[in-house]
Order: sequence, then structure tokens, then C-alpha cells
Amino acid sequence: MKYRKFMGIMCVLVLTLAACAPALTQISTIMPPTEEPATVMPSEPPTEAPATEVTATEAPAETATGAVPVTGAATVKVSESADFGSILVDGEGMSLYVFMDDTQDSGTSACTDTECTTEWPPLTTDGDPVAGEGVDGTLLGTITRDDGTTQVTYNGRPLYHFSGDTAPGDTNGQGMEGKWFLVSPEGEAIQQ
Repeated sequence: MKYRKFMGIMCVLVLTLAACAPALTQISTIMPPTEEPATVMPSEPPTEAPATEVTATEAPAETATGAVPVTGAATVKVSESADFGSILVDGEGMSLYVFMDDTQDSGTSACTDTECTTEWPPLTTDGDPVAGEGVDGTLLGTITRDDGTTQVTYNGRPLYHFSGDTAPGDTNGQGMEGKWFLVSPEGEAIQQ
């Protein structure tokens, strides 16, 4: 009689564990990995755990400035353009521009509203700007924008990307509105 009772309890325990196994597996997949996986050994028959709501984390919202995100130091270097000669580009080879409404050496940017910064994202940095090949490091600097980000400058002028440039070497923003120009290694706007 004791044997039958023992076997009955064991069957109930096995069925209960089998029924709970998917729930335990689901819970363990949402837990952060550890060096050694934890083994769940219930001391008494498990009870149904309340459902745990899992929410996905959202990607950071794009900033109102539309700035190209930079982690660490931003690099400015020189590249050769077939149409415009030597021009400044960022570390990925994307063309850099100056805005003629910016006052040289003023420490401010005239491109601050969302419409402007979406089309002309400022070159920002989380560290010091780095002078790449062909760049005069003494002409590199930074300003603090109204939104608190740090924008790279060259020869006292804030530097920008153009949203219409999609690949390294693109110069689609050159001469836009008669105010946006590529930059020479000497720090002058290339107005041709």
C-alpha cells in the first residue's frame, strides 16, 4: 500500500513539473545570463507563478537636433573630391560643411531649429576632436550648442553634415541656398 501511495505522489509530482517546465523555461530566458546557469529545484510542488509582463526597451529617441550620434572623439580629416579638390570630411569620409549665417569665432551656431538641424546635422563629439590626415589641429575647436551638445568647429566655424549625402564622398549640399559650403583644409568655405 505504501508503495502505491508513493508511486501516486511521484506521478503527480512528475506531471506537475512537466506542466510547469515551459513556464520555468520562459522565465529563465528573460533573466540576464549569469556565469553558471541556475538550477531550479523546488522543495515542494510548484504553484503557478503569476504571469510576468515583458516589455521591450525602446531605442533612444532621436534628438531634436537631428545630430549624427558620435561616441567618443570626432575625427576631421582631408579627402579629395573630383569636383572640389581637397575638402574636410569626418572619420567615415562624409563631407563637412560650414553655414555662412554662422559668425566666425562667435562660439554659437545659427542652425538651431529642428528643421535646420534635421537637414544639416551638426558634427558633434563626446570627446576632443581629432585631427586626421591633412588637418591643421590648431584650427580644430568646439562650441557648446543650445541643447548642451558639443559641436566641432574648424577655423572658428561650426561644422555640419548634409542629410542628402548618403555615402562617403557625396557633396550634394555644396552651395545649397547660397549659404552652405564645403570646407578647405585651410578652413575656408569653398564657394565655387
